[in-house]
Amino acid sequence: MSTAGPRSTVAILPVILGLSVAFTITAIDPLVLSLNMPQVSRALHVPPDVVGFVGGAATLVVAAAVLAVGSLGDAFGLKRLLMLGLVGVIVVNLLSALSPGYVFLLVMRLLDGLALAALLGVSLALLKVSVPPEKRPTAIGVFMAIEMVLCGVTPAVGGWVVEAVGWRWLFLLAPLLSLVALGLTARYVAEPPLTQRREVDVVGISLVGVALLTLVHGVSEAENGITQLQAWLPLVISGAAGVLFVLRERRTPDPVLDLSLFRSCPFAVAALASLTLNFLAAGFSFALGQFGSVILSLPPRTIGLLYLPGTLLVAGAVVLAGRLIGKYTPRPVLITGLLVLAASGLLMGATAAPTMALWILVLATWLTNLGSLVASAAVAETILSHAPPGKSGAVASVQPAFGMTGYALGPAVYLLLLNLFFQRQWLNDAEQRGLSVAEADQAVDATRSAMAQSPGTAGYDPNLLRQSGLDLGLDFTDGLRLTMLVVSILPLALAVAAYRLMPRRTGSTP
Repeated sequence: MSTAGPRSTVAILPVILGLSVAFTITAIDPLVLSLNMPQVSRALHVPPDVVGFVGGAATLVVAAAVLAVGSLGDAFGLKRLLMLGLVGVIVVNLLSALSPGYVFLLVMRLLDGLALAALLGVSLALLKVSVPPEKRPTAIGVFMAIEMVLCGVTPAVGGWVVEAVGWRWLFLLAPLLSLVALGLTARYVAEPPLTQRREVDVVGISLVGVALLTLVHGVSEAENGITQLQAWLPLVISGAAGVLFVLRERRTPDPVLDLSLFRSCPFAVAALASLTLNFLAAGFSFALGQFGSVILSLPPRTIGLLYLPGTLLVAGAVVLAGRLIGKYTPRPVLITGLLVLAASGLLMGATAAPTMALWILVLATWLTNLGSLVASAAVAETILSHAPPGKSGAVASVQPAFGMTGYALGPAVYLLLLNLFFQRQWLNDAEQRGLSVAEADQAVDATRSAMAQSPGTAGYDPNLLRQSGLDLGLDFTDGLRLTMLVVSILPLALAVAAYRLMPRRTGSTP
């Protein structure tokens, strides 16, 4: 049962602020590390083939564990679990700052994923039970606006910290935000009533983890050829684990994911939208880092600053989106956000060039942030509205579970498409210039290495590439443009699904 009473919007602002800061840490923590991974990997001598795993380890753990966290929160206490997660983030990040080597940092990132899963899995559930239903859409808008402001500012702050005092200080950002969230949560957020404790679906959780890890690994290896054993075998294992998971959840009395929720078309569309939004946001950040560093030669701090302009405008738009959801339904807001995301991808697909103006990158980044945050508000309201009393955590965790799956898949799929289209472009370029495939392949080896590393890594010698006779900068850019055009189909298709399947007004059926 909800603990929310008839409180004013001003009275619940500290609740919204505390929960939003906790929720935002789950985005900021991996983002600042990803953008500054080159400095960290050089200092700790991280092997090139391990860089991506170290940077994304926490995200993969979150995606695998967040479903279980929601159910645990309902049984053991949503507030208690959130505060435990915040303490975990503080401890793990402080230890990460003392990392003597990359193996130690990798272990800390895996533990950090468990702490972040606690934050992500219960923040929205606590918002649902702490805010009266009639104020929830507006509260969600404010919640997402706070996230937008922090996500817009922190990448630039992280880049400045690394340049000014070193990469170890980067791990103080999440603990500082955690202390703020911890204080506000302890003071203003009430613990909702506990439900009867259920058995933890360890088998289901394990199957989710296996399916996700092998899927990401298989997609990453597919760039070397889908017929290779290291590509198709993980994908087969992922598919088998997914099938076993569905069979398990249909039969177990205490499933980690209630599959009956997906009988509701609005819920199913919202879950798929959560996956798509995070897939596009993470993939765009990866592509932006690669294109900005490899082609435009932008330093990490400049790439981080691309997120800052227009932050307050996006925050205001998200607050407005919350009000519109309350006045109408999530449907028009979700469709609008998806169309804005598509516009961002189409803009990059139409204008990307080796000498493009920075303001176009700023606009594309702004549109991505605007579309993803506006649509996320509609997704959150749709999913939370399906949560029955006592199961807020279990239902609310569906959004971050699908979201983090998309976040983990985004960079891998974007890299696969970039490599595929880039190879097609430089092969055509070599043919037109009369070069053999072997000669052209030697010229792009260094660029392939740069693309496989984390965002912000400058990875090839421009003088060497000029000597090769290929215009690899243009070839890479054309590959990026094709990638952005292809992925833009996803939000357009989902917008059509939302238009047809989601209710047009409260209480109506699609």
